[in-house]
Amino acid sequence: MNVDELVRDALRDQADGQPPAAPGFADRVLAVRRRRRSRRLATVAAAAAAVITVAVAVPRLDSGKQDVRPSGGIEQTGITAHPDQSPPRDMIAAGRVALAAYFTTRNVEQSADRAVSQRTYWLLNPETKKYAKDDRWSYVAVAPGLRTAAVLERDLPVPRIGLLDLASGQVKRWIPVDRPVAGVEFSTDGRKLVATTYGDHPDRRVKNDGSDGWDAPFTESDRTGFHVIDVASGSGSWAGVEVGGDADGPGAFLNSRQDFGFTHDGRLVWSGMPTEPGKKFYDFTGREVAAPALERYRDWFVDAGMSPDGQLVAGQFAGRKWKTSSFVLDARTGKQREVRGQQLLAWADGNSLVAWDIGPDGNEYHQRLVLVTIGGAKTVPLSDFRSPKDDTTGRWEPVFAVR
Repeated sequence: MNVDELVRDALRDQADGQPPAAPGFADRVLAVRRRRRSRRLATVAAAAAAVITVAVAVPRLDSGKQDVRPSGGIEQTGITAHPDQSPPRDMIAAGRVALAAYFTTRNVEQSADRAVSQRTYWLLNPETKKYAKDDRWSYVAVAPGLRTAAVLERDLPVPRIGLLDLASGQVKRWIPVDRPVAGVEFSTDGRKLVATTYGDHPDRRVKNDGSDGWDAPFTESDRTGFHVIDVASGSGSWAGVEVGGDADGPGAFLNSRQDFGFTHDGRLVWSGMPTEPGKKFYDFTGREVAAPALERYRDWFVDAGMSPDGQLVAGQFAGRKWKTSSFVLDARTGKQREVRGQQLLAWADGNSLVAWDIGPDGNEYHQRLVLVTIGGAKTVPLSDFRSPKDDTTGRWEPVFAVR
């Protein structure tokens, strides 16, 4: 049996054997909007586990970047998949994007009533195409091209941003900032960074009442504003943004970590919020502005965001046409289409996305990375499953970047 037959059989088995999702599934998928202990969605596993490295042809992938490998005697393009690996050891990619890094989290106790949620990263080496653990960093954002990452040291917030060479593992340059930062994100073109400033650690945790667990203080944010930084020169400016009160409306609050990001065109920054209106947009001076026409339907907790051409928006969980599916919206009209996938993570091209999705057992926390296509009924496995028995703070979480 060659690779084509293995993948076809895996897809057929998944489509035929998909059971109903557990009751309350949609509510749990949208748990980021609620004031309860955060529990992220998990991965879905590969039926073609016998395939060690698979490069699968996907007709609609339009990326000019191709990873071509002979497989089963056939050269296939578009995807580099490892449906037997979770967490992955070798590069996973689809179309224009690659899994640039992944991380796990654990709570580190600092006192009897305080802890911090600490990330440990595995970064993709662009030369070896393998992931390697690098526990020096509290936060990592990978630039388009997969050569450079913006990194923050431990003990957030920090007074400088490192530009890490991913091939050598060395910091090539430090960018000092006059107000400490705890989150960073590149613009779509990789030329700018937005760095969110905080007065305290945004990933701090407090004791649960009457238990030994730790919770995020969801209604308490020490966010102060953001820097916009030119990557080439390191120069930038800071803008203060008020939290709570009249600035955000009656009853509004922010999560303890609520980072800023760039709009699709890089001209504004924006931030989500767990209460209405759900998001706000700002110019680089920190002045609130109206939502851009093509970003009105964007949700801050849907990682995939805007399509490459800015005409589509990845949306929330749907679960209508299929047991696990998500909406994709027309950016101008808000018209919805349904696509396979429990949680949309990144756009592989203008018609396909990388997503988490569940396996035939129907367990909503038993997920794998898959490729889904708008208008298509099948998924292509990219990774193996995360175990549903994993502790919620031990699951690996993906970081995607344009390659």
